[in-house]
Order: sequence, then structure tokens, then C-alpha cells
Amino acid sequence: MSGRILALDVGDRRIGIAVSDATQMIATPHSVYTRVGWGPDVKHIAQIFREQEAVLIVCGLPRNMDGSLGFQAEKVAAFAQQLERAGLPVQFQDERLSTVSAHQALIEGGMRRDDRKGTVDKVAAAVILQTYLDTKHSVSCRQA
Repeated sequence: MSGRILALDVGDRRIGIAVSDATQMIATPHSVYTRVGWGPDVKHIAQIFREQEAVLIVCGLPRNMDGSLGFQAEKVAAFAQQLERAGLPVQFQDERLSTVSAHQALIEGGMRRDDRKGTVDKVAAAVILQTYLDTKHSVSCRQA
């Protein structure tokens, strides 16, 4: 499957969005969407999906450190179901520590705390997507 992949870091208030290049090698932060409600949220994601000519959505799945699924994971799964009902293909990627990694990258880049607030969600989505892409390419290399 070739084409862009969209990644979502779904939170209660915001959704961080990232997109891959067409070769599915590099993840890039795209935007941060402030949530309104399931209908408008799905509509907004579907619009970006079409604009980017994406072939897949990868949702970060927040697992507990022991690997179990908690309450937030259930909310993400419910949102993913809404995306699937709208005809969008969805897969999940473990997102443990993605936000921590995003914060660390922004700090190392010298970004001030106030500026990080509006950026961290889309960077976390890019971390989730890059992990997905790296894992996918690692598996395909081993199979070749």
C-alpha cells in the first residue's frame, strides 16, 4: 500500500495530526485540531484525509506502562470507530511515551514552554507515525 498515512494523537480537548510522505518513510507534524464534538471532529479528520490523499489513519493507542488498555484507550477506540463508520481505514499504534518524547524534542530544540503547548500534540502524532513507519519498514525488510 503506497500513499500518505495520517496519524492522530487523540486527546479529550485536542487532536494532534501528522502526515507521512507518499513513500511512507518520513512523518511530519501537520496541525492541532481543537475538538468540538464527534461529528465535527470526524468531518475535520475526513477532510484532511482527502486533502492529503491519505490511504490510512494510524491512531495512537494509549496503553498503560504494563501494556494494558485503560479508560483513555477506550475513548480513542470509540473515536476510531466513528472514523471507520465514516469510511476511513484505521489502525492503531502503541503511543506510550510519545508525548514525553515530543516534549523532550521541543525542549532540545529550544522551544519555550508557552510555545510548546500549541505544538506538542502534532509532534506527538509525528512520533507515533514515525514509530509506525519504522516498525512497518523493519518488518518488510526482514521478510525480504
